Amino acid sequence: MRSMLFAALGLAIGATPVVLQAEESKDTSAANTVVVGADAPDFKIKDADGKLIDLKKLTETGPVLVRLTCGCSGCDKELAYFQSLHKEYEGKGLTSLAIFREPDEKVEKYVKEKELKMLYAVDSKGESWGVFQTKTMPTNFLIEKGGKIKSIAAGCDPSGLLANKVSEKVAELLKTDAVDVKQKVADTK
Repeated sequence: MRSMLFAALGLAIGATPVVLQAEESKDTSAANTVVVGADAPDFKIKDADGKLIDLKKLTETGPVLVRLTCGCSGCDKELAYFQSLHKEYEGKGLTSLAIFREPDEKVEKYVKEKELKMLYAVDSKGESWGVFQTKTMPTNFLIEKGGKIKSIAAGCDPSGLLANKVSEKVAELLKTDAVDVKQKVADTK
């Protein structure tokens, strides 16, 4: 009976989306330096056209949302919210960067199919996950103008609530009203 209870508890926990807003965490120990309040890592990656994307240069002009993601069904369901978030704040100074952990050909097809308008890159080896010190996919890093990490949101949330929380943080950085991206997506369906 006890083992059945633990098995059921394990299944329930495993089925729950993981969401982490580590806003209060300021731990900058050597074990984990990519934390809220710390400087974003020195990060460069090439986009699909071979152009170098330099995170430090991007954060010189405004906040950057780095999304480590893939094309799985959960990330796919979330994509509409993050595309809406990008669309709503791009003209106000936000740069969105999606980094896919998939083969180039798959991402190329996915980007065309989903009409992805944000900056993106492919990292099929997952080296970006090491640089950003996360194993969770997707993980979203909101980085302030100047390079400090404002928030980290990890885990898959196809309901849009996580994207709304990120939207609120973006609006705070841009000193503008928050956009309900969950509602924006619902309105387009």
